[in-house]
Amino acid sequence: MKKRKALIIGGGIAGPALALFLKRADIDAVVYETKPSPSRYAGLFLNVAPNGLDVLRTLGIDQPLTEKGFPFARMVMISGRGKRLGEVYNGSRGRHGIIIKRWLLQEAILEEAVRQGIRVEYGKKLEDIEFPAGGGVLARFADGTEAEGDFLAGCDGIHSRTRRIVFPEAPAPAYTGLLSCGGFAYNPSLSPTPGVQRMIFGKKAFFGYLVKPSGEIYWFSNLPHPEATTRGALGGLSNDARREMLLEWHAEDPEPVREIIRSTEGDIGMYPIYDVPFQPAWHRGPVVLIGDAAHATSPHAGQGASLALEDAIVLARCLRDLPDPAEALAAFERLRRPRAEKVVRYSRSIGNNKAVSNRILLWLRDATMPFFLKLFASPNAHDWLYSYRVDWEERVRA
Repeated sequence: MKKRKALIIGGGIAGPALALFLKRADIDAVVYETKPSPSRYAGLFLNVAPNGLDVLRTLGIDQPLTEKGFPFARMVMISGRGKRLGEVYNGSRGRHGIIIKRWLLQEAILEEAVRQGIRVEYGKKLEDIEFPAGGGVLARFADGTEAEGDFLAGCDGIHSRTRRIVFPEAPAPAYTGLLSCGGFAYNPSLSPTPGVQRMIFGKKAFFGYLVKPSGEIYWFSNLPHPEATTRGALGGLSNDARREMLLEWHAEDPEPVREIIRSTEGDIGMYPIYDVPFQPAWHRGPVVLIGDAAHATSPHAGQGASLALEDAIVLARCLRDLPDPAEALAAFERLRRPRAEKVVRYSRSIGNNKAVSNRILLWLRDATMPFFLKLFASPNAHDWLYSYRVDWEERVRA
């Protein structure tokens, strides 16, 4: 039989991971990336939770990433007055996640894909998608080239071009009312935070940080910003302007918040936080959306990368075990939709607690937070989130 061929739009995390699993399923795949060449700058840092690490372990690339990342088992919550509110585990059943620079994760997956002979083409901006009369799918790119395959996976992020083409009626991503800022600093005077990320519910904004033994600091801030904006619009702010803006927002918060912001010499990232709480359909004909293209989640639960990795292994299993593409894509959506949408809602609820600015509500939040944190004090309190496992050997039934 002729081997099936997949067209994968997007060379971030989900795309190359899907290509690797499809290769295991004896399905050829080509990854098409808009960027003109591989780039080491791909955002700041992210959390790969235990459920995401489990997928990387199936691919055999978890160990080097774990060594390059910052393992952390707990998040310590602190009020804007510097009072310890409680802590939450970043994992369950003795397993925890890592924080890693985004480009390191993307590079590792992409390099493994190339090592295994998977073709990755750059400078391929998707222009249109057509459905030939004989079946399959045809992708047209802005450079005038085209590609044919048996099916196409849109792994092209929250502002997915694939989604806009195939699902023009789909709702736009929803703005959450927060900006995310962050960067890397170096300050050897601050004590390392082994295994811990500190989270500060500030008077006006939320701040999180960790300090590596080397003195390098990973930090982020979430600022309330009621008016929807774009990453491009924020690009007009200089680095100095962003620093001053953050210092003003965190003027009433305990140290080392302002000290960390001041010691950031590199770029300070800033972007609006959107999510996709509900996408009416994830597949149409031989086209399917996965990762952020289908169910983008805000970063507050640290699950974006892990959900994308879960999607990759589940979709590949469905295509492996159900030869009819329509049946396979329907099974994928059935298996993944409930969990993905639950995580998106959960993450949005966490973000809503960060956007509190009214003084009375701030007092109420800080007064009740210790009680609610005690409810989640058990290492297994988030089993539903972190203990999700996908067995590659298990067969999928229609």
